[in-house]
Amino acid sequence: MSRRAELAQFLRSRRARLRPADVGLPEGARRRTPGLRREEVARLADVGVSWYTWLEQGRDIHVSEPLLERLALALRLTPTERAHLFELAHGRPAARPAIAPDAVSGALQHVLDAYPYPALVWTSRWDILAWNGPTVVLYGDLGALPVEQRNGLWSMFMNPERRARMPGWEKDARRAVAGFRLDAARAADRTEFDALAAELSRVSPEFARFWGEHDVGEVPEGLKVFVHPDVGMIEFEHVTLTHAEPEGHLLRVSLYCPRPGESSTRAQKLFRRVTR
Repeated sequence: MSRRAELAQFLRSRRARLRPADVGLPEGARRRTPGLRREEVARLADVGVSWYTWLEQGRDIHVSEPLLERLALALRLTPTERAHLFELAHGRPAARPAIAPDAVSGALQHVLDAYPYPALVWTSRWDILAWNGPTVVLYGDLGALPVEQRNGLWSMFMNPERRARMPGWEKDARRAVAGFRLDAARAADRTEFDALAAELSRVSPEFARFWGEHDVGEVPEGLKVFVHPDVGMIEFEHVTLTHAEPEGHLLRVSLYCPRPGESSTRAQKLFRRVTR
């Protein structure tokens, strides 16, 4: 099925599920088909009836972003449905994505708490939303930080305790900057990415230097090495997975697992008090 044909069917299905009372319209005379009429959707979205009819017929007509936003509101689309609408119409996400959540679902937090090693959840801008007890042991109390500093990239450059525990800090920092640049380029709206990069460039000469090199990279998995004052060096294998929240937001979940042998023994000793 072509993208335009699927867009047409999607719009018709969303229109059919709405009743006039759902959008503040009178029921009126008995309807031949369920849901709203095309002219009602056109009026709610402030577009011409002929234009909206052509859209539902799958014609190849121009669809601006403001118009799609009005259609999403008129059809009472969820965040996930809104994203799907833009993908079908433009082949890319909306330039103004739905606001990222400031917390995770209870189910996801329960999974984090049950995991015996460090695990944390973050946004595409690297803002940290949730973590478990072992993460606090490894990185410190994230909850005690101001919200604007609860960010993985900020912590990499501005948390001296974390830096002291990373024997390969410069290599890891360069990889982090390259990954953040790639995420910024992928963002529909990179304003907040650039704001964070500008602030870090102001306060960290090292970040400014790395950022100016324009390297890009993607490391969804790899090795992290920490030297903890209580147990010594631990090597962690880590992976980052994508998680879709019920509201449609895409988050990232990073899971750390110590390598077998000495690292595993030391990690179990270090995290024992928070995983019992």
